[in-house]
Amino acid sequence: MSMNNLFVHAINDFKKARQKAAMQGILARITGKPTELLSYEEVRQQLRAIEGSKTVLRDIPLDAIVGSVGRSKDFTRNFLPLTDSDQDRWARVMAGTASLSGLPPIEVYQIGEVFFVFDGNHRVSVARELEANSIQAYVREVRTRVNITPDIQPDDLITKAEELDFFEHTQLDKLKPDTDFRTTHPGQYPVLLEHIEVHRYFMGLDEKRDISYEEAVLHWHDEVYSPIIEIIWERGILRHFPQRTEVELYLWISQHRVELEEALNWQVGTAEAAGDLEYRFSKEFSLRFSRLISKIYDAVTPDALEDGPAPGLWREETQKRVNQENLFANALVLVSATDGDWLALEQSIILAKREEGQIQGLHVVNTKDEIDVELPLNLKAEFEERCNLAEINGQMAIESGAVARIVCERSHWTDIIVTKVTYPTEDRLSARFGSGLRTMIRRCPRPMLVVREQVSEMKHALLAYNGTPKSKEALYLAAYLASKWDIQLSVLLIEHEEVDVDALYAEAEAYLAKQELRVNFIRHESGERSEIILNTAKENVCDFILMGGYKSSSVVEVFLGSIVDEVLRETEIPLLICR
Repeated sequence: MSMNNLFVHAINDFKKARQKAAMQGILARITGKPTELLSYEEVRQQLRAIEGSKTVLRDIPLDAIVGSVGRSKDFTRNFLPLTDSDQDRWARVMAGTASLSGLPPIEVYQIGEVFFVFDGNHRVSVARELEANSIQAYVREVRTRVNITPDIQPDDLITKAEELDFFEHTQLDKLKPDTDFRTTHPGQYPVLLEHIEVHRYFMGLDEKRDISYEEAVLHWHDEVYSPIIEIIWERGILRHFPQRTEVELYLWISQHRVELEEALNWQVGTAEAAGDLEYRFSKEFSLRFSRLISKIYDAVTPDALEDGPAPGLWREETQKRVNQENLFANALVLVSATDGDWLALEQSIILAKREEGQIQGLHVVNTKDEIDVELPLNLKAEFEERCNLAEINGQMAIESGAVARIVCERSHWTDIIVTKVTYPTEDRLSARFGSGLRTMIRRCPRPMLVVREQVSEMKHALLAYNGTPKSKEALYLAAYLASKWDIQLSVLLIEHEEVDVDALYAEAEAYLAKQELRVNFIRHESGERSEIILNTAKENVCDFILMGGYKSSSVVEVFLGSIVDEVLRETEIPLLICR
């Protein structure tokens, strides 16, 4: 084909390219997605980039060319021509691709993973039109402290400039080069800098000295930022929010924790805040569906007939925790005006000292008007004074509404519920149906420690084991207490027609043997099981009892009663009921 014919064909190709550019412009106005090239000089200034002197000849990917030096208004992002005045020059370049010599290399600047054309914009445009993957170029590197990738958009430069300021202030790109500090939204890095400043301030108060900025940065990274990132990875939260980076999840969890603490008037652990955020905001269909069904069911079902979480969910939640050795680091204690001896709090203090934990108090009144009156405020003051005297971190919240519902809601942010029960549920249908205590035992997703007439030093536990799923949770908890607290453990197995006691013994003995625990196994003939449990505890000088919660359906338990209710009515020592 003659050169003249090649040029004519090239003119037609240019017109087609202009039509594509016009169509892209229309789509851009509809979708709001920008199509313009980036200006090299604007990017260089914003990122305070420094041009190098060395030039290297190599092939570069066409998709990584995102901008131009001086001609960013003449081509689209994928280098379609925007002006008709480029027609002849563009056509000559296209015609020249048919010659044996081909086209000379272009000249580009490289910033991060992207390239800006200094000379050869038309050659890039033609190469893109010919659907080439790469082009030969003289590459000059331009150095900056932040990386940019081919998907960068004009608005992203604001975020990149903030990232650069962040690194220049903190030097974290050098001090912690393996940490991923990427974020996709502007305004995140200034908040990180605020976190560091606040952390530095409180470090100075705690250590009573001036803290250098670098010391504060490193301490914040190691003691605040990294532990939250570890929680994010351990819990797999990133898979629920794939569009968010680690930095964005760190800031979201931190803010969510603050909001929870303000709403609850409690201290909330980071792991609990992360779990609540994951539950509330995950978009996975299964979670949305289960929440919807739960809300519908909750709206139409009386409290006494509602089933609680499946057995084992509490244990699964505890196993997601990062670097937390104690199961009961955060106890919720119900504060009642009728608990004149503060038995529930005293039992919680014993628990908190063993677990090196804290106590969250809760007093529930009927209406909001009663929250700020004298009695609840006096209870709050005495609660916090008693915790302070015991050298335990304790806070108390006052809330209005139905006790059982509020406790079940707040139990999500604690590890165990402790309550004093003066009048356990009577053995009749109407009492069981209206019992708030039964609702808490059934619905709360945490173990419940019920105090009756005396507190316990919790030195000798009696585990009533019958092999049900909730009883197996009690076995797990008994093993933890015996191992962690070095207490005595007795395991009671009662013969009856529903179980194979030999199999139960083998199961429990094997599990506890793996923990290298010395256990006193007690086998008892069939009989009134609640009486056997209470008498065995008394005979063996046990100072608290562990057992699983209600095993039958909620309807059956309400109509027929339960061994749990029977033990609660008669026990003098605390009862730890497991989910």
